[in-house]
Amino acid sequence: MTEASAGAAGALDLVGAVARLLNSSDSKDAIGRVAELLRRGVPATSVTIWVRQPSGAAFTPFSAPPSPTPPFPRPTLEGIPDDASGLRLTLEHEGTTVGVLVLEGVGPGPGRTAAAIVADLLAPHVALIELSEDLAFEVAVRARQIEEQRRFTGLVIDSLPVGLYVVDREYRIQIWNRKRETGTQGVHRDEVVGRPVFEVLTRQSADQLKAEFDQIFESGQMSQMDIEVDDAAGGRFYRISKIPMRLGGDQISHVITIGEDVTEWYRIHRRIMQNEKLAAVGQLAAGIMHEINNPLATIGACAAALEGRLPEVPASAQGAFKEYIAIIDKEVERCTNIVDGLLDFSRPKGVQKSPVGVNTVIEDTFFLLKHHTRFKKLTVQRELTDGLPQVHANAEQLVQVVMSLMLNAVDAMEAGNGRLTVRSGMGGHRGAEVVVEVQDTGMGIPRAELTKIFEPFYTTKPQGRGTGLGLSICYGIVEDHRGRLEVESQPGLGATFRVFLPALP
Repeated sequence: MTEASAGAAGALDLVGAVARLLNSSDSKDAIGRVAELLRRGVPATSVTIWVRQPSGAAFTPFSAPPSPTPPFPRPTLEGIPDDASGLRLTLEHEGTTVGVLVLEGVGPGPGRTAAAIVADLLAPHVALIELSEDLAFEVAVRARQIEEQRRFTGLVIDSLPVGLYVVDREYRIQIWNRKRETGTQGVHRDEVVGRPVFEVLTRQSADQLKAEFDQIFESGQMSQMDIEVDDAAGGRFYRISKIPMRLGGDQISHVITIGEDVTEWYRIHRRIMQNEKLAAVGQLAAGIMHEINNPLATIGACAAALEGRLPEVPASAQGAFKEYIAIIDKEVERCTNIVDGLLDFSRPKGVQKSPVGVNTVIEDTFFLLKHHTRFKKLTVQRELTDGLPQVHANAEQLVQVVMSLMLNAVDAMEAGNGRLTVRSGMGGHRGAEVVVEVQDTGMGIPRAELTKIFEPFYTTKPQGRGTGLGLSICYGIVEDHRGRLEVESQPGLGATFRVFLPALP
């Protein structure tokens, strides 16, 4: 065999080996192996196959012998030798340059022809790899965008000031936001996602909860209801909204449940209603107080006159007359107290106010009550905070409020062996507020009565003891001072009344 024949046979063997290698592999690893086959088979001192990256801005070199070179800018015709000792071949596929084959130290002969054939074989292989990488790159970018959108949506849901969860048609929880983790049934989402909602929310019966969800799944209509959750302060109110969700088509696929704490709205609503009742009582009092006072004065005068003429009554009847006169005096006094209470509603607001220290008000109240016989049977504690800011108030009216709250506390501890605690400090959700707290260890107030005790004429005391106006008057005074009066109680555990007043800067 001549040298030329041997060279041609070697070139054919080289092309066959490259073809088999490319048919058996669709990875980039094959490109480096092709470069090594070319270096040995052409032969050449070095072979570099430049493969375009998906971005198209740079090419990656595969070299034989290996060279730890990073990606370079796209090769140019001027930068790649093509002379007697070198060869540059572009890898073209469907009119696009997808790579460059560079051989150095190769002479004339069949090796050049073989290299050109190998370049033609390499081009679709490189193009396929590039296409796969392009797709992988796009998929990665899209996946990253989807993940970023998912994270953004999750952050939005977690930032909502309402509790939110989502169940599917199998009643399994799919979403449970951060507010739900800290709510009244606070459970971490890792413990609830994927579980049946009936296993997590146990305040309602499973049948009732299922019926609520079934109604939404069947009707496709949003539902809304307010519920009350018990606590020491008289309960918290939540507005529960169930919203149908469709992923596609007409069928409801999920139900979104949102729970919003509307306790403050309820409290404001109650205060508005309370103020309206007080205003109505004031208008009533303004119209009838004089008409009532005059008959009361007459009745009292007649009772006094009858008492003065008791000697004229036979001795056998004097006892009954005295009893009747005592009843008249007692009822006149009771009516007078009611009228005086009504007068407090009808008197114009805007009494003279000035900077007042609440600790001074409390001490003045204790001074006025120090000789009260029932106080001597109680354990009385003062827990006053020094250095409190002053409040803009009428000192006499504040004394009236604190005295009324303390006397109510005494009445609640009828056994006479309770503990009365009066505190002062800072607090409140409005910012800087001065707080006066009166706490007793009495019988407590039933939850059903907590919302009524500030209403005019409502009293929990036995008939004949109290007019039912004391707390209403206190409420009105505190409101006139731009403050608020709140109560916290449980039956058998006593009661705590708190007066919140804006602090002066």
